[in-house]
Amino acid sequence: MKALFDWIDHRTGIRSLTKDVLFENIPGGSRWRYVWGSTLTFALFVQFITGAFLWMGYSASSGDAWESVNYIQNEMTGGWLLRGIHHWMAQAMPILLLLHLMQVLVDGAYKAPREVNFWFGVILLKLVLALSLTGYLLPWDQKGYWATKVATNLVNIVPFVGPELQKLVVGGTDYGHHTLTRFFALHAGVLPALIVLLVIGHIYLFRRHGITPAEPKKKKDAYFWPDQVFKDAVACLAVMATVMFFVIWYHGAHLASPADPSEPFSAARPDWYFLYLFQFLKLDAFAGDKEVWGAIYIPGMFVGLICLMPFIGKWKVGHVFNVGIMFAFLGGAGALTYLAKHEDVAGGNSSTYLKALLDNHRDAERAIELAKHEGIESTALNLLKTDPKTQGAKLFAQHCASCHRYGGHDGLAHELAAAENLADLKARTSAWERFASSEAVHPEWLARKKNSTNEWATVEAILNANEEAKYEILAATEIKDPASAPDLKGFASREWIRELLTPDMYISHKFFGGSAHKDGDMYRRFLKRKVTKYDEEEKEMLDLVVLALSAEAKLPSQAEKDKADAEKINRGIDHLIDDIACIDCHAFQEPDPDVDGPDLTGYGSRQWIIDFVKNPEHEKFYPENNDRMPAFGEKGILSDDEIGLIADWIRGDYLIKPKETAAVD
Repeated sequence: MKALFDWIDHRTGIRSLTKDVLFENIPGGSRWRYVWGSTLTFALFVQFITGAFLWMGYSASSGDAWESVNYIQNEMTGGWLLRGIHHWMAQAMPILLLLHLMQVLVDGAYKAPREVNFWFGVILLKLVLALSLTGYLLPWDQKGYWATKVATNLVNIVPFVGPELQKLVVGGTDYGHHTLTRFFALHAGVLPALIVLLVIGHIYLFRRHGITPAEPKKKKDAYFWPDQVFKDAVACLAVMATVMFFVIWYHGAHLASPADPSEPFSAARPDWYFLYLFQFLKLDAFAGDKEVWGAIYIPGMFVGLICLMPFIGKWKVGHVFNVGIMFAFLGGAGALTYLAKHEDVAGGNSSTYLKALLDNHRDAERAIELAKHEGIESTALNLLKTDPKTQGAKLFAQHCASCHRYGGHDGLAHELAAAENLADLKARTSAWERFASSEAVHPEWLARKKNSTNEWATVEAILNANEEAKYEILAATEIKDPASAPDLKGFASREWIRELLTPDMYISHKFFGGSAHKDGDMYRRFLKRKVTKYDEEEKEMLDLVVLALSAEAKLPSQAEKDKADAEKINRGIDHLIDDIACIDCHAFQEPDPDVDGPDLTGYGSRQWIIDFVKNPEHEKFYPENNDRMPAFGEKGILSDDEIGLIADWIRGDYLIKPKETAAVD
């Protein structure tokens, strides 16, 4: 073995090189404050290794990027772990950079003859931040897409060359495939190569000039090996352990929903280490044409000041100034970061921000679920665009919720965990909870007593009422206009029809209380005059009619019930035609031009809903007494596909995970 080492050493000089590295003199001995450079080198090494493996599964295409990251995260063996390490180490690197920079400044290791090495470090800091910025876009999700778009829009205001520079960065006039390929080339090729070159130069200059001792020297000089190597190794292990904690806690890194250029993401924010600049630009001093000062001039002047620090630090007062200005910057950046986070959870638009986060999380989970069970024929975004659960709800909120409700909201609310009591509701409404918990509650969201039929009220109003109870909570804001048409949650289900045929419920705001049909023939001649006087036998017949009418819808959620109750349904049809005599006002199973109520044939079925939404004034529905509902299809407000998505969503006719089945039933 010795002969082999001698042979290698004779040709490479490895023994001499190892001796130079391990037995370098450290004035004052080893110190924990010297570990930050080694931890940074270690972090870069981890990033290069994990990045190379991620590259093997990644596709830099606007049509495949999200899909490939989803594959890495949810399909590839160990992919979530690999991506998690890469993500969380990227979060750690700015902290390590700042610690290293501050150690260099405090110890005066930036002064002559170490100016060039200090400048190398400043450039490295900028390159690492650029690495983070370019990596943010690569998943091609909503969060990265819109946050990076905001950041690159700032390039447009660079004096003289802004518009052309932005085109160069973006790859044209619009965000798209070429933007992604440019950012990937920078992230995986150009920037790492520059960083490696600068690290080599940085280490060379560091070895040339040696360690700047921290004053005063309390211990004797020592070699780099073994004490400092041990401290560096412990620090690197501590960094890795911290990263692994977050990786395991969050099961890797979050993947937001696929990027959708047509749907702005109001919760788009840069990574936390850029938040201070994001908040800085929101100051009134940089409004309008003055934005260039906050985005370009002032940051540029500050970087210039940092580069001049080796010359300013020649004097003792200059050194104190340098250290003081950096601590002041860190304090200001920390304060701005806090303000940005506080504004997000407690500011004027905080309700919209928090709701957007929940919406995006829901869409992301849905995209992953669809990709897993249905596969991806074109793009993940197309999966969401053609998914009734996702797109049907959005179309309902946009076109239908001004009159209708869905469970008391616009169809896009999130049902949060119930508050056990008033104190629990109040605690979950605090700004701190909104910052830290996914089950936090905003005062503008909605709540009501659990298992009640009360109208939803704002959480703030509930807290002011100070009434002890267990509360249901919706992450949704109050709709300004009162409901003027039926609530369509559970439409055509047995429970929905049973409530519809209850006289008091029929004229409530859950059904027709806000419409012209409130005092129509259905209520006056049937519900009020007849149903209120039914005996037990007639009530049983009406219950069978409910089963029969609901069976017309062929709802997926009650298919098994309908099959089991086939005999009751047939009896219900007989009662519908004869005893209850619904056909006096409604056509059923065959056209009847003499009736004026909606045709009950196929009531609540997909085709029935589609036909109704297309034209509610069709002779099958309300040719004479339609109450304000537009003909969405006839007037071209909605396409056939969009109407179909709404119909499928209302019916619950979409891919459902097993745990969701009970909720839909």
